[in-house]
Amino acid sequence: MRDRVALAAAVLAPLLVTAGLAPFRDFSNTHAALVLVAVVVAVAANGYRVAGYLAAVSGAVWFDFFLTSPYLSFDIAGRSDLETTGLLLVIGATVTELAVWGRRQAVAAQRWAGYVSGVHATAGAMAAAAGPAQPSEAIRQVSEQLIRLLDLSACHFQHGKAGIGVSARLRHDGSVVVDKAEWPVDARGLPPQDVELLVESGGYLRGRFLLTPAEGARPALENRLLAIALADQVGTVLVS
Repeated sequence: MRDRVALAAAVLAPLLVTAGLAPFRDFSNTHAALVLVAVVVAVAANGYRVAGYLAAVSGAVWFDFFLTSPYLSFDIAGRSDLETTGLLLVIGATVTELAVWGRRQAVAAQRWAGYVSGVHATAGAMAAAAGPAQPSEAIRQVSEQLIRLLDLSACHFQHGKAGIGVSARLRHDGSVVVDKAEWPVDARGLPPQDVELLVESGGYLRGRFLLTPAEGARPALENRLLAIALADQVGTVLVS
């Protein structure tokens, strides 16, 4: 719904603004162009690339039609008007890309905050747990967090196992190896097979999480390091 509104605004807002400025053609076209840039910025702030580019094109077209000589025509007689129209397109495209980048950064920051909040909640719950059910509860909570952090379709814990039937491993530096060769996670995502994440404590192997990636899973390095930190907490619980 929001994208449809942005598209409508991208088409109509520049048209309405330039039509409204048409009776005041004695003002500098540079000032009119600045007003149109503000309109493009307002549309592009939504973070929807198509709407931003459409607003830039719409602004340039209607600027030409209403505010450049010959008026009410798509011809441009003056060189300065032609340059201004071109700048409208360039500035509109640049502003759009900046808005899209900013929105992505904001979304990534919100997602990261959610991950960190979940990790803190899991750590607090494990610290508060007590009694014989503590290890199994810790494993359950960490498994849920690993599924979120690494975009997994499944996550299982196995006690006291390593390197059995699995050729891929998530190492403690956040890298992934397959058959002892490093796998380019950033470029290709997680490998299309189970990946083991070892759980160690006090120099001893306590078990492993078997991670089954969802199709196209490409967790960032920060997410992988958080996953490793959570696995380490399970190792602490298993020896307490």
